[in-house]
Amino acid sequence: MYQDIVSNKRRTWILLILVCIVITLLFLAIGVMTDADPLASIILGALFAIVYSLISFYLADKTILLTQGAKKLSKENAKEIYLLVENLTIASGMPLPEIYLIDDPSPNAFATGRDPEHAKIVFTTGLLQKLNKLELEGVVAHELSHIQNYDIRLMTLVVVLVGLIALLADIIFRVGLLSGNRNRKTPPVLILVAIIIGALSPVFAQLIRLAVSRTREYLADASACLLTRHPDGLAGALEKIRDSQSKMTRANHATACLFITNPFGETRGRTYSFFQKLFATHPPIDERIARIRAMGQ
Repeated sequence: MYQDIVSNKRRTWILLILVCIVITLLFLAIGVMTDADPLASIILGALFAIVYSLISFYLADKTILLTQGAKKLSKENAKEIYLLVENLTIASGMPLPEIYLIDDPSPNAFATGRDPEHAKIVFTTGLLQKLNKLELEGVVAHELSHIQNYDIRLMTLVVVLVGLIALLADIIFRVGLLSGNRNRKTPPVLILVAIIIGALSPVFAQLIRLAVSRTREYLADASACLLTRHPDGLAGALEKIRDSQSKMTRANHATACLFITNPFGETRGRTYSFFQKLFATHPPIDERIARIRAMGQ
């Protein structure tokens, strides 16, 4: 567990450095497209990347909660769920996270925040209505594992920073279209390089986001089973989520990797090609269920 925490903290710093480099390159590409001074573009890009990363570190979770329409629950209005979460946090030696609710019939959940002391767990109304206590414990334990391992910090930053890279890449193409007929001082080769940077940056960022998300789900599943000692609870929860076959109302590709399962829905027995698995936000849910069931045997 300690090694996972250290690894995730290291990954967070590596991610921030890589994203800062990509953002700086995108600013340089925009500068090339607009005939701006290259050095000034690099300096501006580096400063923007650093400031934006710092802001994201402290405010990214609030932005995600806002976009998902999540409302904070008080202990007075949600005694049962707070008691369930509190019991598991005591067992795992963690501080009690804040609990939020999304009014959506599709069963799902996610955790966010920069560290265990500032963590939030978010449930949909559909999840609380469809799962029994044992299954709900499995879901809560899964999300607590993400919190304890600092997955939440890594994934929350990934969601926000990848979105920024996509936005900057879009700006490059819009600038290119608007200034396409203008006489340029910049050599055509540099313009071509700028276009390539703009095209590849979002793909690179997406692959990082997807790879990080997939690798953490299996570990969180296993950690949840060890915490509750009831693998059937989490397996049953995933089966109910899968069989609901419902898409979340506010599902979007930017935040999909945060959820316990794909918010766009997943059908039973579906097979995936290599490239489908490569660009998937989560491991195949049937594989996850099979692994969890095997832990209980």
